[in-house]
Amino acid sequence: MNQRTLTLMRHGKSSWDAHVNDIDRPLQERGILDAARVGAYVKDRIPMPQQVYSSPANRALHTCVIMMRTLHLPFEHLLLEDELYDFGGSKVESFIRSIDDGIESVMIFGHNDAFTSISNIFGNEMIDNLPTAGLVHIRFEAESWRDLKRGETELTVFPKLLR
Repeated sequence: MNQRTLTLMRHGKSSWDAHVNDIDRPLQERGILDAARVGAYVKDRIPMPQQVYSSPANRALHTCVIMMRTLHLPFEHLLLEDELYDFGGSKVESFIRSIDDGIESVMIFGHNDAFTSISNIFGNEMIDNLPTAGLVHIRFEAESWRDLKRGETELTVFPKLLR
């Protein structure tokens, strides 16, 4: 059996003050700081992903860039995926199941309620609500992403606990 790891991170706290379309909403300063804190905390606690995927939404992509810089991940590993701009979770679940089986470790940046749902579908620890800049790391024994069953939630990080 192959070991696969999935790291999910919800975007940092965003601003509703900016009068822009939802996809263009920026991070607040707190969102920027929380993303950096979470990155620093997980740097030596999780394996580095082979591939990084982000929703194209400004707030998710900005969170992703902060995390990649903190973890010293090369930006060649980043792909934007429209399916990750999902709030329910069905598109995110389909996306995860479609990941190339040659990739064993991924990090994905996106939105709620999708990421709370996905954390509970695939992880073995129930999460009521994945907060902004919250991170969940799940390990699986699986030959294929397509066949994922419930894995082991190895780490959950909620930024308010790091402040």
